[in-house]
Amino acid sequence: MKTVLYIFTFLILVSGVMSGQQGLSVGDEAPVFKASADDGSTWDISKFLGKKYVVVYFYPAAMTGGCTKQACSYRDHREELISADVEVVGISGDKVEGLKLFKQAENLNFTLLSDEKGDIAKAFGVPLSEGGAIKRTVGGTEFDLVRGVTAKRWTFIIGKDRKIIYKNETVNAEKDTEEVLNFIKLQASK
Repeated sequence: MKTVLYIFTFLILVSGVMSGQQGLSVGDEAPVFKASADDGSTWDISKFLGKKYVVVYFYPAAMTGGCTKQACSYRDHREELISADVEVVGISGDKVEGLKLFKQAENLNFTLLSDEKGDIAKAFGVPLSEGGAIKRTVGGTEFDLVRGVTAKRWTFIIGKDRKIIYKNETVNAEKDTEEVLNFIKLQASK
């Protein structure tokens, strides 16, 4: 009977998260997931949970204005993030090939994950809309960057206790890294 109750409770929780009405809240346990990374490998969040702060930021589309500013800010603050014991991962609906180009074009020094079907975004409660495609030139060659879904720009920080300690649904792309670092520094001083 306990097993049935646990399964029923799990299904209710999953359906609540998948509906995206409110998504995860501060204090909720972080979802465990694996995804294809920009280099074609499989990235597994469980390797970092409980060991580091994990910044999971969702962005609409690789190689677009705000998304590039946000990614470059994380790139430029990499040493400070490492010093604060932070693992950063950016997630979008872009295909792996597009993420690889984005990382190459902007010299990004952290992992980008492909969430083409939006499963990870749904697990966090991040709103999604239709995917799309854009053309971008990298190294003199024009490419089509295709994404299966388009996620809203939301940022989460998962604490070393595996729980969500920060959630921002109104992210300013240029100030996201600064706000994340300030929050983590505040946590460390407690």
